[in-house]
Amino acid sequence: MNKMNNLAEGSILKSLFKLAIPIMGTSFVQMAYNMTDMIWVGRVGSRAVAAVGTAGFFTWLGMAFILIPKIGAEVGVAQSVGKKDIDEAKLYIKHSIQMIICLALFYAFILITLRKPLIGFFNLGEEDIVSNAIRYLVIISCGLVFYFINPVFTAIFNGYGDSKTPFTINTIGLVVNMILDPLLILGIGPFPRLEVAGAAIATVIAQLMVTIIFITRVRKSSELFSGLNILKGPDMEHIRRIVNLGLPVALQSGLFSIFAMVIARIIAQWGPIPIAVQKVGSQIEAISWMTAGGFQTAMSAFVGQNYGARKWERVFKGYFVGIAIMSIIGIFATCLLIFAARPLFSIFIPEEESIRYGIVYLRILGLSQLFMCIESTTAGAFNGLGKTVPPSIVGILFNGLRIPAALILSSTSLGLNGVWWAISISSMFKGIVLTTWYLIMLKRNPEMKGLKLFKSDMIIN
Repeated sequence: MNKMNNLAEGSILKSLFKLAIPIMGTSFVQMAYNMTDMIWVGRVGSRAVAAVGTAGFFTWLGMAFILIPKIGAEVGVAQSVGKKDIDEAKLYIKHSIQMIICLALFYAFILITLRKPLIGFFNLGEEDIVSNAIRYLVIISCGLVFYFINPVFTAIFNGYGDSKTPFTINTIGLVVNMILDPLLILGIGPFPRLEVAGAAIATVIAQLMVTIIFITRVRKSSELFSGLNILKGPDMEHIRRIVNLGLPVALQSGLFSIFAMVIARIIAQWGPIPIAVQKVGSQIEAISWMTAGGFQTAMSAFVGQNYGARKWERVFKGYFVGIAIMSIIGIFATCLLIFAARPLFSIFIPEEESIRYGIVYLRILGLSQLFMCIESTTAGAFNGLGKTVPPSIVGILFNGLRIPAALILSSTSLGLNGVWWAISISSMFKGIVLTTWYLIMLKRNPEMKGLKLFKSDMIIN
């Protein structure tokens, strides 16, 4: 194994930063795809944003399918590399790629076949929004295999300890998307004005470019991908391992998306503007959410390699170094969303009524950013150990409680703001409960006894 990708030796702080920064960059790139779409679609109007946001729930739901092989590849490759067993890592890679292709084709078929009832679930009541949402969903579904496979390629490289390669490749895709969005959405120059459909087409082309570059890079990799034959039949043992690792996380993600759809249906009673506000507001909030998600991946790879190498001291110290870093980021995100709410939201939708709604949304959600960052870091530590169930239990429980909380709080004088408070308060509880669970697990772990856990030179040097 390349020493540059070895996370089981050297400074913990340097290892985490070196791995985490490109992963965070990749997360921002993925976030920027949606933000770029929202910025340009927002120039068409809030009704177009509502259409894209509604259809976007189903690509978001697709993350549940993606996460099964993604987490399996990420954790499986990391632990295998920690054990210095590259052949085992290749088996995780092969089965993850096979699985994601099958899942992408299956989900695309479902979305295209059931497109009308799926969009009809939201009771939008506006024919132009409904038709645009269906059009966006069908176009995205046609390129869904690229949207699905790119996160799995990214996870493979991250688990190996190489986070720079997927960052570079995904950035190229973002640049392509940024160029195509204004051309196809607004019809600049010789291009037709396609509006919502243009946003979908730009995304599909950009994702296709990323897949092509990943495949080109994979063909040149001698250690991880040599001798890999994805046409060879899978063995059920590795499929079972991947499912066991990824299914709890996927179930959490899928239910989270479903809960969010129910919340969106609750919000819809206030009209299309709050729907657009939540879509745009969640994209802005993703500044911290995607940063935390990127660090969660880095923590998972770091813990996974050190767990595979049986270096429990580094597992312990790495977690607390990560918590310290993400606490700083969480506090910064809180200040940003509370004190810069107006200029942030006005970037996306210039309509004054939408901006007023957006300011309130960002300030309420801003209060939970520290807890959300701590939750993500802790979930990454659990995942690296192969214990993907605890974060899923906590996530499913408190995300599910958002629905009754939203119904109760919105029926008071809080109105629509009660929905935002339900989301923010549940995030706070998730961070507190999951972190407490992890600390109790560490305290009870017999591997921790007798270790010198606070030797500072390993952390800094």
